[in-house]
Amino acid sequence: MIRIISGEFKGKRIHAPKNFDVRPTTDFAKEALFSILSNRYSFSNINILDLFAGIGSITLEFASRGCQNITSIDNNNKHIKFIQDTVNTLNINDRIHLIKHDVITFLSKKSNQSYDLIFADPPFNTDTELYNKIINLIFQNKFLKSQGEFILEHESRKDLSELPFFSDSRKYGNVRFSFFNNSKVL
Repeated sequence: MIRIISGEFKGKRIHAPKNFDVRPTTDFAKEALFSILSNRYSFSNINILDLFAGIGSITLEFASRGCQNITSIDNNNKHIKFIQDTVNTLNINDRIHLIKHDVITFLSKKSNQSYDLIFADPPFNTDTELYNKIINLIFQNKFLKSQGEFILEHESRKDLSELPFFSDSRKYGNVRFSFFNNSKVL
């Protein structure tokens, strides 16, 4: 179960089937992350790319806070269908574009659209080499606008500060958000 913590759909609970193999971002971590982001962005004016969208916890939080242009990528048909059903229920089809695709394959192609903010929550057992590949593909293939920011959610014990474009890291329980951008300093 996920809960939307703020915005238009604040308090809305969304129940995913028990057989889904997902680990939604905790409310505690989401609150902390969105507190940071709300001080940096006007949500209604930015483009979002949500990689490894899972059941849509982050996608729905952005939509609830007024984001009008969100692209969500996941390679699991059940997850995409679940997010689409939720989007239909909330009547926000015009804000969210769902793509069923492998994230690495998607990022391997030059982007014809760039994003203000990219969020990725790959499986927690992901190794640093794959994180590095994701980061390099995002920056090489111009998925991120020049003043944009990439946020990677990962296990708190992993330190990614040596990876390219790293700028900051915040730890919340067993979750860490690492921030990457072109300028190194926000």
